[in-house]
Amino acid sequence: MKQFLDQDFLLNTEAAKKLYHEAAEKQPIIDYHCHLNPREIYEDIRYENITRVWLGGDHYKWRLMRSAGVPEKYITGDASDWEKFEKYAEVLGKAIGNPLHHWSHLELRRFFGYEGILNKQTAKEVWDLANARLQSEGYSARGLIMMSNVDTICTTDDPADSLEWHEKLAADRTFPVTVLPAWRPDKAMNLEKTTYTEYIAQLEAAAGMKIASFADLKTALARRLDFFAAHGCKLSDHALNYVMYAPADEAEIEKIFSTRMAGDLPDAEAEAKFKYAFMTAMAGEYTRRGWVMQLHYGCRRDNNPGMFRALGPDTGFDCVDNYAPSAQTAAFLGALEDAGSLPKTILYSLNTNDNAAIDTILGCFQNETAVGRIQHGSAWWFNDHFDGMSEQLKSLASMGYLAGFVGMLTDSRSFLSYPRHEYFRRIFCRIFGEWVEEGFYPEDFDTLKEIVADISYNNAKRYFGFEKKKF
Repeated sequence: MKQFLDQDFLLNTEAAKKLYHEAAEKQPIIDYHCHLNPREIYEDIRYENITRVWLGGDHYKWRLMRSAGVPEKYITGDASDWEKFEKYAEVLGKAIGNPLHHWSHLELRRFFGYEGILNKQTAKEVWDLANARLQSEGYSARGLIMMSNVDTICTTDDPADSLEWHEKLAADRTFPVTVLPAWRPDKAMNLEKTTYTEYIAQLEAAAGMKIASFADLKTALARRLDFFAAHGCKLSDHALNYVMYAPADEAEIEKIFSTRMAGDLPDAEAEAKFKYAFMTAMAGEYTRRGWVMQLHYGCRRDNNPGMFRALGPDTGFDCVDNYAPSAQTAAFLGALEDAGSLPKTILYSLNTNDNAAIDTILGCFQNETAVGRIQHGSAWWFNDHFDGMSEQLKSLASMGYLAGFVGMLTDSRSFLSYPRHEYFRRIFCRIFGEWVEEGFYPEDFDTLKEIVADISYNNAKRYFGFEKKKF
């Protein structure tokens, strides 16, 4: 019987062990998409206890606890931090097959040196150990990042953001990790939201201009794009229901925008046309700047109205949406390519039924401008587990060029999430090892180690054009 979480966890062949320990394990981390707060990094915050750093804001863990019947009081309510941790420990002990069981134990081992199993019997032991460690040297926000061998972090930032904390981090000679903003203009696009006109007022203030038309909106966003570029931004990120293709002429888009600014919500057709025009405009701006465009889609959000009213978004009430219409994704990218405005692009669908479609679409738009110019993004959110990662990797390998893949991201709000990169690296080394052992790929370890190191780190560095922090 194999020991749980030993040094060869998930590595089921000698080839896998060799690849992981010799080529992947010590590679730095590039976290090109996360939701860490740059202010918390700059201020180097410390956490009072493990509940604050581990359970606060982590809707993955909240969903698991709700599924186990834990009352909301112990999840987002007024229970004490100890009571919340104790409930999570009890649930985790029985979370067989859930990736949180693996992630949580990896985090306890890598950050706190705990080699046991967390459950209701050991909760107090782990609570005391972790809390003592959190008060020791090196366990601040920056310390946890450094402990994880992180090279570069890209946060998620609104166009109206001042980027104050990014400026301060860039000037801080005491912190060697590069922290860059990433452009997330969803609020400027989502005109179906009841708060849209309020947001436009915020954007006006940030851009220093009046926004009275769609043309004005594009100008204001271009100004903010220049501001983000001056702060080192190299990529955007968009959350979409799906990648739409709904062309309309400028006059119609202007009418849709003016109608919305007058207070009327758009119907579904007008919404799709506006969003297509918005995304087309943004893609052109990214192409001019040499940025990467990330498209996250296939999620249906805020499905529980009562809990949304009580807790707001990103609290654990989202689900996988229907598979995305691949014809529209292909048509959108094709229109951009035809106009000379298709940037390097990463496609992420939350629905695994889209894997093959994405991997065949990629091949239509690859060229010599970049290795893997169009990428199939890492398995994310509900898919960053053993099966989801394995399926994404094998699909990309079967229909694309896995050696050019830019690898893993955390998509997380937690400073303890970095062992997810280790989890990912172990999984793809396992797959490579199986292919070697079964004779599907030659026992060419020089080439294999190069591929492993590239997927772990080098591909992302080259693809995004990241550089070491300079003074």
